[in-house]
Amino acid sequence: MKPLPFYDVLDVLIKPSSLGAGTAQRFQQEKYFIFALTPQQVREVCISRDFLPGGRRDYMVQIQLRFCLSETSCPQEDNYPNSLCIKVNGKLFPLPGHAPPPKNGVEQKRPGRPLNITSLVRLSSAVPNQISITWAPEIGKTYSMSVYLVRQLTSPLLLQRLRMKGIRNPDHSRALIKEKLTADPDSEVATTSLRVSLMCPLGKMRLKVPCRAVTCCHLQCFDAALYLQMNEKKPSWICPVCDKKATYESLIIDGLFLEILNDCNDVDEIKFQEDGTWCPMRPKKEAHKLQAPVPKVEGESEASVPVRHTAPSDSGVKKADVIDLTADSSDEEESDPPLKKRCVYMTKSQEPELHPKRYSGFEDCREYAVPAVPASLSSISMSCPRTQRQCAPSGVGI
Repeated sequence: MKPLPFYDVLDVLIKPSSLGAGTAQRFQQEKYFIFALTPQQVREVCISRDFLPGGRRDYMVQIQLRFCLSETSCPQEDNYPNSLCIKVNGKLFPLPGHAPPPKNGVEQKRPGRPLNITSLVRLSSAVPNQISITWAPEIGKTYSMSVYLVRQLTSPLLLQRLRMKGIRNPDHSRALIKEKLTADPDSEVATTSLRVSLMCPLGKMRLKVPCRAVTCCHLQCFDAALYLQMNEKKPSWICPVCDKKATYESLIIDGLFLEILNDCNDVDEIKFQEDGTWCPMRPKKEAHKLQAPVPKVEGESEASVPVRHTAPSDSGVKKADVIDLTADSSDEEESDPPLKKRCVYMTKSQEPELHPKRYSGFEDCREYAVPAVPASLSSISMSCPRTQRQCAPSGVGI
């Protein structure tokens, strides 16, 4: 089977064993396997035990069950048979993760993973352990199972091992740059430079340990520590740049990028030239000018700065609406008065033309003005004979 980067195999408890040839039977098949632990193996498992909250236990040294296809052409990855059911010492072992929903009425297979069955194993050298496996056979496919005693590793330890493999010579990367920038006689477009980022595509942070797989054709690197941490939680081993397989065994640390990171601490992007040299891509000076504050002219005061008022103009051109929260509501009413009928006021010179005099015996209308102080009753009767006649008793002649 294919080795797992985060596990070191200590012993083989059950060698890869076939579950049986696939037949056309519809019924599930069942098979039993037995293994026993030595005193040394029991001791290693018990020493690595760690008690977690809630009564749970975790083991750094584990008993691991794996399934794969029975193929000898190349190392096989973990692969579960259909309708898999596992019992260890008579207890049902729950498969990790969630099963994918059925598609078109067909049950979908779970992604293959190694199974840690340590919690159900009898940690004793005197009592053997039994594993019961039930599965649905598939025509043309044969599966195998195996049991191992393994030690779980961490991402910092894998990073340390990656450093111990050594750093790739910078000349390898320079040769790859020249190869990519070499003009192709059959191509109409020639590439004279190549821009590469110094930021990790995983964490969007500056690279610390630049690495990539030897199977990748690109120059862009990713951070080895972040890549290992990601695969420690959910192993996929997919390159974040080209989305191709990038296994742990194929990872290398790029020596050229290490030199660039040590020489340039204030840039996030570089440009490679045709001869393999590089130069930092710094921001343009215009960008700094736009961000710099405008210098104040000597002798200039705040009062000299023109202030634009937002009062409405009589030109009739509509300007931007400005709402003044300090203005009174009466100001808004005065700014747009309602349409009313205009009153005509006459001057003294216009009065004879509009209203000619009806009484020729009077020269001025001021003679008819009502006095400001009320007159006595006797004066009213004498000055207004018409009123007196109206007030006379009935039957009295005038």
